[in-house]
Amino acid sequence: MSNIKKAFENGKAFIAFVTCGDPDLETTAKVVRAAVENGADLIELGIPFSDPTAEGPVIQGANLRALRGGITTDKIFAFVKELRRDVKVPMVFMTYANVVFSYGAEKFISTCRDIEIDGLILPDLPYEEKEEFLPTCRQYGVDLISLIAPTSENRISMIAREAEGFIYIVSSLGVTGTRSEIKTDLASIVKVIRENTKVPCAIGFGISTPEQAKKMADISDGAIVGSAIVKLIEKYGTDAPEYVAEYVKSMKDAIRS
Repeated sequence: MSNIKKAFENGKAFIAFVTCGDPDLETTAKVVRAAVENGADLIELGIPFSDPTAEGPVIQGANLRALRGGITTDKIFAFVKELRRDVKVPMVFMTYANVVFSYGAEKFISTCRDIEIDGLILPDLPYEEKEEFLPTCRQYGVDLISLIAPTSENRISMIAREAEGFIYIVSSLGVTGTRSEIKTDLASIVKVIRENTKVPCAIGFGISTPEQAKKMADISDGAIVGSAIVKLIEKYGTDAPEYVAEYVKSMKDAIRS
């Protein structure tokens, strides 16, 4: 059984995204622990990449700050191993196919298993090319998370049937970033997913307020928040953990209500 299911066992899940190494790994560790203590059910850890095509300016900035600070994939692996001593919620990596390729796919994915990373999200990996990584992921028990976007249309049922861990529903076209409102007809996407799989689905891209989080969690099995958390880290730097704690608590309370 996928460990990711645990994130969805106690009602609606709140999923928090953090870029590793922004502004440094010590702060990332404190932010992750603060998020978990205040209700985050699953943590997405971003492995910085120099050309993050799915990201808006906020997460792009975090990627660049982390890379300038000397972050490497090996440092992140060591960091997660340390984090796993006390952080027990499911954790997944979000990065780009190039990062996995250049490291060596088997070496990367087997290390994920060794440090107890539960899944892998590769936003630039088309559904049609997932066989590139899927057999290795299955070999090492790491879920390859599928993304479904508003443009997936007639492919939704096909993607859903083969999904593992959880399904990441992209709320809007374009890149990550906070949005004042989300206009996509997400309920109809979720309906097709539910008809084809029991794998839970959560909505991300553009969610920043408790009201939006509640609305998205009401439609699906959870809400994913990245840019709003990364903004707090950008603003408060090493003092960010207490602000992230407060923010995550407000989001989780809204989802629970």
